Amino acid sequence: MAPSASHGRSQSSVPLLPYADNTPPSSPASRSFAPRYIPYFAPKRRLVLTACLSLAAIALVSISFSTLASHEQTLSMPVSESPPPSLDVDVSSPVVDEPPPADEPIPEEELEEELDYSPFVLGPPTQSFRDNLRNDTKYITSWISAGWTNDIMTYANLIYLGSVTDRVPVVGMFTPSHIGGDVPPILFGEVFDVPRFNRESGIQIVEWYEVKDPESEVVDDLGCWNVWEAVQFNEHNPRGSSVPDWLKLDISYTKAPNWVKLIPDYPHDLCSTFWSLARLSFPEERAKNIGSPLPSPVHNASLDPDEHMLCFDYLYYACAQQSTDLEHDYAPTWRYVLRHLHWTENIEMIAGLYVRQIFGLPVTAELPPYIAIHVRHGDFANWCWAAEQPEDCFAPLSVIARRVREVQEELRERKGVDIPMTRVIITSDEKDPAWWDEVAALGWRTVDHDAAGTVAAFGRWYPVILDAAIQSGALGFVGTDRSTYSIVSRRRVESWHDGATRMVLWGYKGADDH
Repeated sequence: MAPSASHGRSQSSVPLLPYADNTPPSSPASRSFAPRYIPYFAPKRRLVLTACLSLAAIALVSISFSTLASHEQTLSMPVSESPPPSLDVDVSSPVVDEPPPADEPIPEEELEEELDYSPFVLGPPTQSFRDNLRNDTKYITSWISAGWTNDIMTYANLIYLGSVTDRVPVVGMFTPSHIGGDVPPILFGEVFDVPRFNRESGIQIVEWYEVKDPESEVVDDLGCWNVWEAVQFNEHNPRGSSVPDWLKLDISYTKAPNWVKLIPDYPHDLCSTFWSLARLSFPEERAKNIGSPLPSPVHNASLDPDEHMLCFDYLYYACAQQSTDLEHDYAPTWRYVLRHLHWTENIEMIAGLYVRQIFGLPVTAELPPYIAIHVRHGDFANWCWAAEQPEDCFAPLSVIARRVREVQEELRERKGVDIPMTRVIITSDEKDPAWWDEVAALGWRTVDHDAAGTVAAFGRWYPVILDAAIQSGALGFVGTDRSTYSIVSRRRVESWHDGATRMVLWGYKGADDH
């Protein structure tokens, strides 16, 4: 079944940010749930990562990043023989919560059994996902349908909703949006360190490849809730996504009740709330709202929402209290989920090598403190209706530089760290060469993925991933207001490094005056 979707993927750049307190429940206490295993394809995965890291180290030693003042210099990077990351490359998973006492070693035969698969499924991935679900465990899943950062936020909402409903989140892959539909998906655990997340968050997640064999030809029927039609009034269908097609799932949807919407009958806010959605995961509310499912597209099966594998079509717009949750310090999806989603060691190593080369340092040098900037223009120009002239919409570089100086000053005062302008890395989708000439005059650095051969070496997913990883490693950050990419990078710098951050306002002339 070819991946397809009836709904065009929304742009993650659209500056409308409806996102999304409870302590996550502990994992099941029985010995059989002890999170002590290596994922199913771990040996293959480790070999692939080792090869990739070796290639990265060798290749990046030869790269000579320069300031934009000399950006015409061609950068050299050998091309890897390895294919881009895809669904046949596996990921890591769980944790080590309570290691056994030293005087009570685990029997070797028991250890071998536990190392084969996730403790939250019955065994290695099966042809039909239902054959791998535990009878003593309930699950929750959902799909993505936007740009990459918004998809991260969607999966974070899924994971948080799993924690408040006492269900194990089953997380899918990332599917391409801005990088071209012909690019294969990339596994969630290819990007984020799942074992570390499980260990630090206390929430145990499973990836779909651990449940159902990615090579399976079995099309499974599944009943799901249609939230999309309950929170907006323009599209009279569930939110489309290619993920069910990749997973070979045939979905029968039931429209969620209108009371899941945060602001009833208000067309300009699309939020549902976590606890209204959680109501549908329990028997009493479920029983009151089932009975009118839509037939599935392949098997024409009419199924009520599943009780064992609870399923929602789209959770990007789930929130706790307001659509801009993630911009505020109370945001539960940040506190309990996103702040624990660290990059894999693979990505952190490659990003670190890039930063060293950007600053002309040896690959073995300690990473210096630096400031990262993310400037989003592009299709944000569609939201410049308040600007009298098109050129008045975005903040000029002089305004961005003022924000950088504010970050520098805060870091000097609060941490005693002095970061010069030559330790600033900027990423942007701006295409104007004159704008980049101004950047060069400020002494700021950047990474040219085309010249560096990032796609050839690692695949088309990696430019956007590495940019985010480089930003998150900074001690200071200046971002673009209303950009989800900037918002998540800002939160990472603040949470992971106690860093200094600023967001540049835009939309009309003088928007960021202060």
